Amino acid sequence: MEEGLLSGSRDEVTSRSCSATPMVIFSTAVAACGSLAYGFAVGYSSPAESGIMHDLGLSIAEYSVFGSILTFGGMLGALISGKLSDFVGRRVTMWILEMFFIVGWILIIVGKTAWWLDAGRLLTGIGAGLHCYVAPVYIAEITPKDIRGGFIAIATFTVTCGFSIMFFTGNFMTWRTLAVFGAIPSLVHVLVLFFIPESPRWLAKIGKEKAVDAALWRLRGKGADISSEAAEIKEYTETLQLLPKSRFLDLFDRKYAHPLIVGVGLMLLVQFGGTDGVSSYAGSIFEAAGCSVGIASTVMATIQLPFASLSVLLMDRAGRRPILMFTAAGSSLGCFLVGFGFFFKDHNLFKEISGPLALTGLLVFSASFSAGMGGTPWVIMSEIFPINIKGTGGSIVTLGNWFSSWIVTYAFNFLFEWSSSGVFFVFSIVCASIILFTAILVPETKGRTLEEIQASVALLK
Repeated sequence: MEEGLLSGSRDEVTSRSCSATPMVIFSTAVAACGSLAYGFAVGYSSPAESGIMHDLGLSIAEYSVFGSILTFGGMLGALISGKLSDFVGRRVTMWILEMFFIVGWILIIVGKTAWWLDAGRLLTGIGAGLHCYVAPVYIAEITPKDIRGGFIAIATFTVTCGFSIMFFTGNFMTWRTLAVFGAIPSLVHVLVLFFIPESPRWLAKIGKEKAVDAALWRLRGKGADISSEAAEIKEYTETLQLLPKSRFLDLFDRKYAHPLIVGVGLMLLVQFGGTDGVSSYAGSIFEAAGCSVGIASTVMATIQLPFASLSVLLMDRAGRRPILMFTAAGSSLGCFLVGFGFFFKDHNLFKEISGPLALTGLLVFSASFSAGMGGTPWVIMSEIFPINIKGTGGSIVTLGNWFSSWIVTYAFNFLFEWSSSGVFFVFSIVCASIILFTAILVPETKGRTLEEIQASVALLK
């Protein structure tokens, strides 16, 4: 009977310590505010395309530079994201990235030439590159294991909200007014960051043991038993500190090969699956398919939100691997349908269905990407690297994401002009390959602490 009571007491404590407390919810929402700023920045180029090209007289090549230079900025942000967040902390890094966003939007708002707009877009890209690393890592480090996946997915859900809001409001605003609107989340984020705690795992890494307990108390609530969680974090951090100080080349040690291949591989495959090409130039794709750009963009913006919410609800129930494989299959199907739609159009076959087929494929792709293919790799990235190489590993993964995004975003318009159907058939094949990659290499991280995941994946000794 005593054993039963003790077991029940432990279960009660565990349940209480793993609950989504108001501070965990608020801190996640604050980090997700940066995701909204990121979504606004990435989604801006599609609705602003015709207005900017008309007002500034830009060619397709010049606008491709504007659309893709954000991804170049993302690469710069990715290069410094891990080291910066390890040096100054997760919260301060979020402050810094919003400064890049704000200054970038100001340059776009007041810009009179393409150079001003390109400079502003580059700065917002640096902010986005920093955000893509620090937001999922921060959320992963503050949430209990049983709700971690869903809460990280909230950040990616908010990115989708940013896309959708930009696509929708872009129908009613000029491109300069839309840029003013795009700066709002960054201004809000700068203010609310004052009210959230720093990551307890980062505090443990820099040796602030009392601050670790204080942060956990704020996150778990005054009535929660944090002793077990605090001890696990501190013990794991102490074990890592016994290892030689990590260098960049240590990331390529054989024991870290698995998380590095998984992280970089997923990012490359997702980007070469066409996501940023579609999101950056959705308006011109709809127009080429013979669809009403305003109506199609509104429909696309509308369907993304409910499907993105599925990833939040299912991430900790279905698991990372099933969601990734299922949504990759949907994205592959969507691109396949778009490819056939443009193939029929180019060859004057089935003219009455070519446009609807392309539109249907784009909506299927968008829904599948929003439901998990876009966000799940970031969840996995935030979980698989040990704390001693998390900064370097996360930077490499984020850099891989932005580099491949830059290639796709810059080349898309030229490839689309070359073969509108062929480019989507290639995207379809790449999306299908994600299923095989996930089945063979990607570990399931659902329901495990970060320390358990990182120790098993990285094979620390």
